[in-house]
Amino acid sequence: MSETVPARTLLSRFLGVIERGGNALPHPATLFALMALAVILVSALAAQFDLSVVHPGTKQVIEPVSLLSITGLHRILTEMVTNFTSFAPLGTVLVAMLGIAVAEGSGLIGAALKLVVLSAPPRLLTMTIVFAGVMSNVGGEVGYVLLIPLASLMFLTVGRHPVAGLAAAFAGVSGGYSANLFLGTVDPLLAGLSEEAARIITPTYEVNPSANYYFMSVSTFLITALGTVVTERIVEPRLGAYTGEGQTDAHATTLTPAEKRGLVFAAAAALVVSALLLWGTVPESGVLRDPQTGSLLRSPFMSGIVALIFFTGLVVGLAYGIGARTVRSDSDVVRAMGKAMETLGVYLVLVFFAAQFVAFFNWTNLGLIFAIKGAAALQASGLGTIPLIVAFIVVSATINLFMGSASAKWALMAPVFVPMFMLLGYSPEFTQTAYRIGDSTTNIISPMMTYFALIIAFMQRYQPAAGLGTLVATMLPYSVTFFIGWTLMLVLWILAGLPVGPGAGLYLQP
Repeated sequence: MSETVPARTLLSRFLGVIERGGNALPHPATLFALMALAVILVSALAAQFDLSVVHPGTKQVIEPVSLLSITGLHRILTEMVTNFTSFAPLGTVLVAMLGIAVAEGSGLIGAALKLVVLSAPPRLLTMTIVFAGVMSNVGGEVGYVLLIPLASLMFLTVGRHPVAGLAAAFAGVSGGYSANLFLGTVDPLLAGLSEEAARIITPTYEVNPSANYYFMSVSTFLITALGTVVTERIVEPRLGAYTGEGQTDAHATTLTPAEKRGLVFAAAAALVVSALLLWGTVPESGVLRDPQTGSLLRSPFMSGIVALIFFTGLVVGLAYGIGARTVRSDSDVVRAMGKAMETLGVYLVLVFFAAQFVAFFNWTNLGLIFAIKGAAALQASGLGTIPLIVAFIVVSATINLFMGSASAKWALMAPVFVPMFMLLGYSPEFTQTAYRIGDSTTNIISPMMTYFALIIAFMQRYQPAAGLGTLVATMLPYSVTFFIGWTLMLVLWILAGLPVGPGAGLYLQP
């Protein structure tokens, strides 16, 4: 399509700079190791120059603590293991992944996505694919490898351009990464990092995995609507009629009898789990409510979200596996869990160095000092809530172009921005919400995104000459639209004064 060449060339030049900048960065694990080393050196300089501040709440003088000392060396050596094992995101992610691994390994998530897409009327196909993409994030990254190629086949089957189907699915899976009607593995992961950062200011502060649920559940419908409009009004008309060749895989576009039987079993199990949860939460004397107050906000139900994700994934996934005969023994269940743990190998390495960085940052008081000085500078700037948050979203979106991992970025940013915004009166949950908007919207145009090369390979099945610029030119309208629409939604949320999640308001309570 010759009309797209000029735009592709211009985008390729721009993205060449981004790609070179991103490739110049070390691996995120190495980056955290270097940052931990930098904290040690900076702490010595800060202590040498006595960069002390006065805590605005307690009026206590906060002084930097040098780790480049005998005492610092002893603490680094004796607490390195506990820094890692007590790092909040580690346990939550591992436990949640064990349950979701059974649902994914048994084939439940794949079959459920296929059912959603295949059940959609032709005129609702685009909307269904975008929605399924957003929802696929509850199962980690299965949407990238299953839904995106399936969406291309579905569009091809009904006579539409397969790349438009790919774009719609990619927009939902990656551009709408944080939105969902259910809690997934990313929720406890980011909440754990936010909690660690918040404790720089308030040592007992807790951030629940459901901290952003209200905002992100509504965002699901916003991203679905915006993705549908962009696909049908901008992307598909630009692509034109598809004249290439393509073969449809009958198995990929139909549900097998085993899959249907498995879904029936899974639905029955899901109803039982839902009934038990309702029994434990709806009555005032429900066993999952706070025994003292009867409240749900600070209850075993809310603090046990990660355990509930584990049990739900395990029970429903096991039911599907029995029905579809993909799980024939306990060995199959253990094997699925083990496979999920194998995929987390690099994550564990990253977490080890991230945990040291966060711990060192806390020990030195540098996070608190930077937060107090930064908060004072922001107060002096006179920026109101909305300009401040919009600027933070822009920063998050820009950093995302160079650093793909959501957890790695937040582990780096949270120790600075969460305390800083807390000192300005904003809750960690609210700051985390703003970060997630910026982090999601530029995923689909970032060459640093883990699955970017895979999406290009999928696209080349239908456009052999497609490259980096082709994909970005296709996805850029989604990125811009999502950024503007999602940011405006947060602005309206602020003006309405709505909480972003259960017990998570916009501002800190005195």
